Amino acid sequence: MPRWLPRAIVLALALYACFQLGSWAFHQLTGLLINILISFFLALAIEPAVSWMAARGMRRGLATATVFLGLVVVTAGFVTMMGSMLAGQIASISEDFPKYLDSVINWTNTTFGTELNRVKVQDSLVHSDWLQKYIQDSATGVLDVSAQVLGGLFHLLTVLLFAFYFAADGPRLRRALCSVLPPARQSEVLRAWEIAVDKTGGYLYSRGLMALVSGVAHYVLFEALTVPYAPALAVWVGLVSQFIPTIGTYLAGALPMLIAFTVDPWYSLWVLIFVLVYQQFENYLLQPKLTARTVDIHPAVAFGSVIVGTGLLGAVGALIAIPAVATLQAFLSTYVRRYDVTDDPRVQGHPRKATGGAFSRVRGLLGGSAARTARTRSADADGVPGG
Repeated sequence: MPRWLPRAIVLALALYACFQLGSWAFHQLTGLLINILISFFLALAIEPAVSWMAARGMRRGLATATVFLGLVVVTAGFVTMMGSMLAGQIASISEDFPKYLDSVINWTNTTFGTELNRVKVQDSLVHSDWLQKYIQDSATGVLDVSAQVLGGLFHLLTVLLFAFYFAADGPRLRRALCSVLPPARQSEVLRAWEIAVDKTGGYLYSRGLMALVSGVAHYVLFEALTVPYAPALAVWVGLVSQFIPTIGTYLAGALPMLIAFTVDPWYSLWVLIFVLVYQQFENYLLQPKLTARTVDIHPAVAFGSVIVGTGLLGAVGALIAIPAVATLQAFLSTYVRRYDVTDDPRVQGHPRKATGGAFSRVRGLLGGSAARTARTRSADADGVPGG
């Protein structure tokens, strides 16, 4: 047996053990790494506000705490407003449920010739097996829901804590990172950091502006239809439609449609039509103009990045995909060499006149044959041999 073989076997086993240990550790720490990633992008988003306050004499830690306090107050006010609105609407729907049920039963009896009765329908619903099973499952799942709520609060506190440290100690973190890099690499890291701050802040700025426009437009509609809680619904539609990617528009429109249905079923249809029409206006007119100066990426690239981010990190990946891709695109554009585009009609989308190719060769052959035939006929008429 060669002397190197046992040592090679031991080395291979050690490498395999290190790989398995690293895979296990990465799997166990995936949740923490995702929280740190969210915290980093949140810190990038509030970096302009914190730097603005720090430049005017406020301590950076105090500036960060002020920004976070403002975010917490706004979020708590929004949740409280939406909670009170939902509680009031649920109570109203519960009180008017018999009336809605009577209208549905009357329509069913008139249309299909049935003889349904509200008392029998309510009794069948109350004593149905699926309802009893649902109540039992809900009772046994209270502890699971409580554990999930506590886990969500823990993750939220973790994200806020890391984001606070990233934003408050941003300059110190950049100095620590640059201290282990050569000067050429330091400038690249600082430039990448600056681009990330600009693109993330620009993304949130454009989304916030579109949320404001969307909220005002829907508020006018809700007031015109006399839908209750119009200001709260307008805020809901503006925020959810802009900050929940892909499906945010449909989630945002479902709640006002439900509440409009309690006023008049036709109002629900009008809300649906307005949401669809406004979405087209936003996609083709408003969003390109607002994002052209902040997050300048093609809509197809943005949509693809959201899909990739969702596949990798779920909802978190969908939320941070667009600013991450915009940052990468802006950073790489520095290292991509650009050339002057040739003056060709095809670049502008116009077809080029056919000057070559099979079609031109066939046309040339036909033209040459016709010319030779004409010369032959002329020579025969003059008595001169052609050729």
